[in-house]
Amino acid sequence: MTQKPFRFGIVAGYSPNLTAWTAQARRVEDLGFDTLLATDPVGGADPLCLLPAAAAVTARLRLGTFVLADPFRDHRALDWQVRTLHEQTGGRFELGIGVGRPGAGALATELTGGFPGIGARIDRLAETIAYVKRTADRPKILLAASGPKMLALAAREADIVTFSWQPRTTEAEAQSIVDTFREFAGDRLGEIELGMNLVAVGDDPLPPGLAGFIGADLPELVGGGAVTVLPGTAAEAAETLRRRRDRWGISYVTTNSGYLEPFAAIAANLIAGG
Repeated sequence: MTQKPFRFGIVAGYSPNLTAWTAQARRVEDLGFDTLLATDPVGGADPLCLLPAAAAVTARLRLGTFVLADPFRDHRALDWQVRTLHEQTGGRFELGIGVGRPGAGALATELTGGFPGIGARIDRLAETIAYVKRTADRPKILLAASGPKMLALAAREADIVTFSWQPRTTEAEAQSIVDTFREFAGDRLGEIELGMNLVAVGDDPLPPGLAGFIGADLPELVGGGAVTVLPGTAAEAAETLRRRRDRWGISYVTTNSGYLEPFAAIAANLIAGG
C-alpha cells in the first residue's frame, strides 16, 4: 500500500464566544496542525457559522466539520453553504458529514421535524453527497464509518474516511473493520485518505466527564488494548502511529482540543522522522 503523508487535526467542540474560537484557530495553526474541525453542534452553536471566522484569522489551516449531521439540514441549502466556504477560503474547507450521532434525534426533530431510522438516514446521506458532488469544483468529503452500510457508502463516495471506532476497540476489531473497508473500496482504495480520531493522548487521566461518558478511565482502556488512546512519550506515540500507517494505511489522525499541546509534540516527532 502506498503511504500517504501524515496529516493532523484538532476537533473543537466548545466555543464560549467568537474571541475564544478565533484565538483557538490561530493557536492550532501556529502549532503546525493541518486542520481545525468543528463538531455539530459546537456546544450549542452551528459549526457553519463559526468556521468562516476561523478561516478569516488563519492563512494555511484547513477547516472542516467532524461531522455534520445530515438530518439537521436540507441538502440544497447545505450545498450552497459548503460551496461558499470552499470558494471563499480558496479550497481550505473539507466537508465531514454523517447520519447523526446517538442522541441527535431531539435536535433533528426540532430543526426538520423528524429523525428516521438508520437505513433511511444512510439513504438520505447518499442523496446529499450526490448533490454536493454534482460539480467538479467542490470540497473534499469526509465520512466517518464503522458499520457495513456506512463503510460501503464511504468506499464508494468519500475522499477521506475516518474509522469511527468505539472507545474500547481493540487491534483485532480495528483490523476487521479496515479489512471490510478494503474489500468494499477495491480499486478506489489508493484514492482515499484513511483516518482515525483519538480519544486521548499521553498518560494523564481522562477528564472526569469523558471518563464517565466512556465508562472507563485511561488505564482500563490501555489495559484492554484500545486503539483509540495513544499513551507514552511523544516518540513512543509517534512510533505507534507509524506502525498503524504501515499496517492499516491510516495517515490522517485527529484528537480533541484538550490534547492540543501533547498532540503537537507527537506530530512534530512524526514530521521530523518522516
